[in-house]
Parts: sequence; C-alpha cells; structure tokens
Amino acid sequence: MKKVLFISSTGGHLTEMLELKPLFRKCDYHIITEKTKSTLSLQKKYKGRVDYLTFGTKDHLWSYLFIFPWNCLKSIYYYFKIKPDVVITTGTHTAVPMCYIAKLFRKKVIYIETFANIETKTLAGRMVYPIADLFIVQWESMLKLYPKAVYGGWIFR
Repeated sequence: MKKVLFISSTGGHLTEMLELKPLFRKCDYHIITEKTKSTLSLQKKYKGRVDYLTFGTKDHLWSYLFIFPWNCLKSIYYYFKIKPDVVITTGTHTAVPMCYIAKLFRKKVIYIETFANIETKTLAGRMVYPIADLFIVQWESMLKLYPKAVYGGWIFR
C-alpha cells in the first residue's frame, strides 16, 4: 500500500485537503498541517496520523523569517519519519518545502491549486508547478495560466 502524505496550511487549504478524505481508505496516509487551536482536534480524529508544523504567516514577516526555516527543518524530519511515496497538497507556503524534499528523493508530488483562485496563480502554485508530477486546477480558466495542468473540477462536493 502506498504511503501518501497530505500536507497543507490551516484554514481553507486544510478544508480543501480534508475533502480528499475518501482517498485515506485507499492508502497508508499521514496528515501534516500547521498547529493552531482549530487543528488540535485532528489528532483525536486521525489517531497517530497527524503531525504539525509551526503556524506562521507572511503578514507577520519578522516572526515568519524564523518560522519558515524552522518548518523547513521540521519538514525534513517528517519526511524521513513518514517516508511517503506520494505528497499531495492543496498548498500554501507550509507545503512547498515538503514538495521539494519529496522531489529530491524522486517521489511523486501532486499539487491541487486552491479553489479560491480563478484567474491568478498562487505563490505556492508558481513554486511547485515546475516540479509537480500532477498539477490539478479547480477552474478551467486556470489552464491558460498552467498549461501542463489537469482540470479536476471542484474539490468540494
């Protein structure tokens, strides 16, 4: 059974990622997100299958300058702890280092561009697009921005 790491930041990106829950039954899955009050309940719901990165936002640039490198180091640790065959992400900055680590070790990277963007690229999307084995967009209009992408439709049911 393939080991699949699902990683995203908290908030809407995590909500999108959890819409992929039906896939969890088909793989040996693990979830990584940012540690916030709203994500602590995931540990009870998905016992032994959740790890956390430090919450950080580019809106607080000074602290983010320290948090992002720390999360890069934690991502390396989690990569070797989990040893995924595939990394699936709905974004954002939290997931980018893990995508590059996985690619470095020749693992599959699947990126799902956020539902929130209809006509503009996200920063994380721009960074992961060149290395993604599969890049999925949720709006057909995004295919002109990401020509190698696949239109997958909305992740929300």
